[in-house]
Amino acid sequence: MYNKVEICGVNTSNLKVLTEQEKMTLLKKMHEGDQSARDELVNGNLRLVLSVIQRFTQRGENLDDLFQVGCIGLIKSIDNFDISLNVRFSTYAVPMIIGEIRRYLRDNNSIRISRSMRDVAYKAMQVKERLTNAMLRDPTIEEISNEMELPKEDVVLALESIVEPVSLYEPVYSDGGDTIYVMDQVGDHNDDKNWLDEIALKEAIRNLNDREKRILYLRFFKGMTQIEVSSEIGISQAQVSRLEKGALDHIKNQI
Repeated sequence: MYNKVEICGVNTSNLKVLTEQEKMTLLKKMHEGDQSARDELVNGNLRLVLSVIQRFTQRGENLDDLFQVGCIGLIKSIDNFDISLNVRFSTYAVPMIIGEIRRYLRDNNSIRISRSMRDVAYKAMQVKERLTNAMLRDPTIEEISNEMELPKEDVVLALESIVEPVSLYEPVYSDGGDTIYVMDQVGDHNDDKNWLDEIALKEAIRNLNDREKRILYLRFFKGMTQIEVSSEIGISQAQVSRLEKGALDHIKNQI
């Protein structure tokens, strides 16, 4: 995203940025029927669209598609902005652009959710935000369901239905070595082989020396980096790396 200069044929490095005064002047001209002022407003606010779609870059969506959808939200905000109000144009436009992108993502979700369930979910989110502001804390599901006059089960199911699916290949941890993915943390507790592997793992760890055990404990249970471990036990980072690799190799060979 940040290294991409051209999106939808638009050279982002050459985009014009309008001042707030220029925006108001063009908006007045547009309301008087000047079509060129409307076009200039669109072109002068494309950087605003770019800044908004950066919030959605981690979702794996095509940036050109998001940019086009964001431009639709921008055009809607230009056409509906009330120049009589003492509000900055960007304050009005950003939520409109975000809303348009969210509708696009919702309607193109790989998991199809019924409109009625989506409506319940988004109403629950609005109620949660309102209660949070009123109570200065996160409301419970029971409080949300009471406010909506719906069963707790319906509220929970609706909220869970709009949670984005996570790929099994989504990385969850990496420290310069082998990356740990979601699939590495998924297990089958009904597999009889699990408890045998657990016994073998405990036996392999038991055969390590005290320093190796401590290194593995600090690295994988406390989540420390190799540099932090080296400072903790008083040896170099290179020694930590060598001992960690040796301990892991020993465990792999044992099981």
